[in-house]
Amino acid sequence: MQATWKLPDGSEITADIANGTNMMQAAVDNNIPGVIGECGGCLSCATCHVYVDPAWLDKTGSADDFEDAMLDVAEAERTDQSRLSCQIEANDGLDGLVLIVPQP
Repeated sequence: MQATWKLPDGSEITADIANGTNMMQAAVDNNIPGVIGECGGCLSCATCHVYVDPAWLDKTGSADDFEDAMLDVAEAERTDQSRLSCQIEANDGLDGLVLIVPQP
């Protein structure tokens, strides 16, 4: 599948992602600025916070209670589009996914 990250400076990075890869790891593998993933995807840092493009919100699902709590400590402003990218797993249904990297 392909995913695109929209960066705060207006640029975009698109990459091919293997199914089953979480989007935090995909961002780290593709050197996406602003997606750090300090905890390696174990829901303990919120450094992989992204905004899901509104067109993709229904397909990515919603945060569970633990992710919801972690989003409260994210550095960037939390919105209705906020997700931790480590909790979004690549699959064929997400081909073309657009994630927005928050302004730090």
